[in-house]
Amino acid sequence: MEIQELTKTVLFHGTEPEEIRAMLTCLKAEQKKFAKGQMIYRIGDVVSSLGIVLCGSVMVEADDFWGRTTVFDKIEPGQIFAEAYACASGEPLMVNVIAAENTTVLFLNANHVLRTCSRSCEYHGKLIRNLLSLSSRKNLNLSRKIFHTSPKSIRGRLLSYLSDQAVRNGCRSFFIPLNRQQLADYLNVGRSAMSNELSKMQNEGLIRVQRDHFELLDMYPDL
Repeated sequence: MEIQELTKTVLFHGTEPEEIRAMLTCLKAEQKKFAKGQMIYRIGDVVSSLGIVLCGSVMVEADDFWGRTTVFDKIEPGQIFAEAYACASGEPLMVNVIAAENTTVLFLNANHVLRTCSRSCEYHGKLIRNLLSLSSRKNLNLSRKIFHTSPKSIRGRLLSYLSDQAVRNGCRSFFIPLNRQQLADYLNVGRSAMSNELSKMQNEGLIRVQRDHFELLDMYPDL
């Protein structure tokens, strides 16, 4: 495992490589590789370890009774998943975690993360503070998704999402981290209907679209 890469993750922010090496054994760290499409965690699983994506990416999603998929998040390298379930002992997962591509994950036992060692080392305290910060960001992302899916129309949901992406990128021209199917699942709309609406918006001169690249061309009066 490349320790230097872990220093770039939010969870180990502010921690030196030698400190990380000292923690990994204490935290019962385990590295695993997953092929694209492979299930990492399933709905109903009770987990004790949170995962850090070292390379690749994973999707957090759920299927309803009729097979419709809702995407909750895409976890990129350096980000973590399942931390809330790992810390809430015995709580079964309400989502699936799936490798979106060939992915390597570092698993850390949550009990060992939350309980400082007998030495109460400073770097373990940093780890706990970073975990709290990450969990707070996850809650904000969930609130953002609720905000984007609250409009009744597909166009309203697209406008909300694209406007937020423009603000987050600081530019009206940007790439989004989701493909078309993932975007449709994230916004809880049908892919065909969403693609039709994107075409209408482009024909009306509101946006310019090419795959996952978007450019906002004009202010929309109802935005």
